[in-house]
Amino acid sequence: MKKLIISSIVTFALTSCTTTSTKNSENVQKNVASQTPHQVLTVQTKTSDLAKDQQSITLNKVMSDPDWIGRAPESWYWGDDSNSIFFNQKRIGSPVNDLFQIDLDKEKEITKVNLGHLHTVSDRYAKRNAQGTHEVYAYKGNIFLKSLASNQVIQLTYTSAIETSPMFLTNGDVAYRIKNKFYRHVLTSNQIVELASLKLSSNPDVKTTEQSYIAKEQSELIEYIAKQQRNRKLKSDQTEQLKAQNSTITKTEFYLGKGYRVVHASLSPVGDKMIVSITNSETSRKNSDIMPNYIAEDGHVKAEKVRARVADNHQYSEELLLLDLRTGQKFPLSFEQLTGHDEDVLAKVKQENHQRKGLSYQAKTKPRNIHVIRNWQPIKWQADGRQVAVMLEAWDNKDRWIASINLLENKLETQHRLHDQAWVNWAFNEFGWLGNSGKLYYLSEESGYSHLYTKTLKGKAKQLTVGNYEVSDLTISKNEQTIYFKANKKHPGIYEVYSIGIDGNGFKRLTNLDGMIDYALSPDESKLLLAHSTVTMPTELFVKSLEGEVPAHQITHTVSEEFKAMPWAVPSVVAIPSSYQEQPIYARVYLPKDYDKKKEKLRAVMFSHGAGYLQNAHLGWSLYFREFMFHSMLVQQGYVVIDMDYRASKGYGRDWRTAIYRHMGKPEVQDMLDGVSWLVENANVDPNRVGTYGGSYGGFLTLMALFTEPNVFQSGAALRLVSDWAYYNHGYTSNILNTPKDDAIAYERSSPIYFAEGLTKPLLMNAPMIDSNVFFQDTVRLVQRLIELEKENFETAIYPVEPHGFIQPSSWLDEYRRIYRLFEKTL
Repeated sequence: MKKLIISSIVTFALTSCTTTSTKNSENVQKNVASQTPHQVLTVQTKTSDLAKDQQSITLNKVMSDPDWIGRAPESWYWGDDSNSIFFNQKRIGSPVNDLFQIDLDKEKEITKVNLGHLHTVSDRYAKRNAQGTHEVYAYKGNIFLKSLASNQVIQLTYTSAIETSPMFLTNGDVAYRIKNKFYRHVLTSNQIVELASLKLSSNPDVKTTEQSYIAKEQSELIEYIAKQQRNRKLKSDQTEQLKAQNSTITKTEFYLGKGYRVVHASLSPVGDKMIVSITNSETSRKNSDIMPNYIAEDGHVKAEKVRARVADNHQYSEELLLLDLRTGQKFPLSFEQLTGHDEDVLAKVKQENHQRKGLSYQAKTKPRNIHVIRNWQPIKWQADGRQVAVMLEAWDNKDRWIASINLLENKLETQHRLHDQAWVNWAFNEFGWLGNSGKLYYLSEESGYSHLYTKTLKGKAKQLTVGNYEVSDLTISKNEQTIYFKANKKHPGIYEVYSIGIDGNGFKRLTNLDGMIDYALSPDESKLLLAHSTVTMPTELFVKSLEGEVPAHQITHTVSEEFKAMPWAVPSVVAIPSSYQEQPIYARVYLPKDYDKKKEKLRAVMFSHGAGYLQNAHLGWSLYFREFMFHSMLVQQGYVVIDMDYRASKGYGRDWRTAIYRHMGKPEVQDMLDGVSWLVENANVDPNRVGTYGGSYGGFLTLMALFTEPNVFQSGAALRLVSDWAYYNHGYTSNILNTPKDDAIAYERSSPIYFAEGLTKPLLMNAPMIDSNVFFQDTVRLVQRLIELEKENFETAIYPVEPHGFIQPSSWLDEYRRIYRLFEKTL
């Protein structure tokens, strides 16, 4: 174990506004920049002066309905005038949200929006016209048009149909979608024009198969049959002539084939073309399973449909089509133009698995299954409709392409190929056009971290941001000269907002709040709306002017005084040296008072966060806020608590993320062992009094730790656990372990059920029964395996009405009482 070096301790004073001095922030950045990979930065905070050490933290309090903490602003956005801000807030004791408005010009006055006026301000995702005079948006399935000068709102549709995807066309008209039909609303005449109707059937007027012998014989011998066929053709010919000669007849039907479904459809800003991806419904069908719900309203057991397992999922591809809405022509866009489209990227994996069976495998060259990436807007048109690009990915998760579409030759042209020997990230896939220059901008992890690039269609890519930090959440200025983004450049656990010129110059930090942050640029680009939090303060809204060096000011105060008065234990974020790589393991460490002066060695608990790819050792408010409060309670009783961002966690670059490829559970447990060693060396912890717990992925790691390293932890609690990755979903698991068919080795060495014989210490398993994420079956199968292994030191608690994320406070309380009792008994 490498010797710990405490290089610096930086203290931030937390006020009710959670703002931090510029001087301290600069110290953090300076200290982080000076660290070597083996040095440690400890960032420590202080709670509010309202906190009283003598106040006891209880499980009943921390697991109760979280409304007592405060109801943080949600779904926040700018108003059109750049001086009003809207946000949703949950009602106390109710699942219902209300929309509130803050007027910055009226001393930050907050008012609740009347239900009768919601349609006039629910324009968070509105699209503006090229002149910036009007916007169009959907609200409750109807389309609304707003004048930005007068603030007048006109309802364009008033139907029971669900109208979606409103947009302005280049001629000023509005287009929208109803299921698989697309319409243009001519604003000057209020005429509704159908642009395209996507038919999931074969064209009835086109013979797609040859007649059989007896069918031909029938029409030749039976005059009635021949007459019927002749009459149908005469009618069909007249219909086609009518369409060709009469402009009032719609001719917008595109027959995409029987048995297909539309996955993506994107209309050109001109309204003359469309890019559509389709897939065969049968080959893309997922073998869904059922989940029994034992406590239903009518008293009967309900069989709920749930997702397919990765072991059962079908491979499928999509077909990409270019539709010409003016001529009615349909052009297939072949994937053959994509670089590497036919590479056998899993050849080595298949060779290893075949060899285990005594078989041989030769690499093959054949088309891969490719589809449009699962992204919010994977098809992007240039503002004038002259160019379009699409982001595609391979079924095997090893490649992601950005391809432009040559609209003259009707073919794809590869602009960027991101290849990863492990898997391409589901995040950091933002891209689009810089319309004025015809350049593409995009994020890519090819350097090892998510960074920003630009590229002309015929030129080389240019990297705009560089360094060991992650860039995300891009916003392009109106003049397309500046790109705004979020990044953890200061420290892996501190996120701020930055900007950079489109030429790569003028890199600038715009915020200095030291914590977690999200942002929205105001419509006039003069201010930032910020959602900011710290370790001990939930999210509040701030506004930061971009003119001058004015600090951000807080505009919401939703955290309760009761919460601020509690004696929370404030963790330090520590970089723990690793025994396996140069990069340290960042962790939150909770230390009791005078921990280093205790004569008796202390007991410790290690918490493992869920999701795998999630960051929790940051300086913001955690998604695991109940665990934060639980850890404070443990610290108050003399425990040390550590919460590690093990390998696979978010925030630390590509190689940290993919370190678990084909072997989940081994690198993470190695990091957990380094965490225990650090506690023993630096936090006065007894190595024989350490327990561990976690939920979901953290439950999986609890199992792997107890099964494969039985001498390290004295006990463990695995919550909503994964015991066999072959039973988890395709989208997540196939990224990391490929598929069981191709890579059984990876599944067997990554699944706890194969290592259950290693259990020697007490294990608690808490399992929700209506969990559609990690099935209850994972716990049931593992329990049966432990019974057959004649293990005695395990117990199971079930929660009949709970999904993956618990809802009922009584369930939270029961679960954490059991965890607490386990640690009290064993540590």
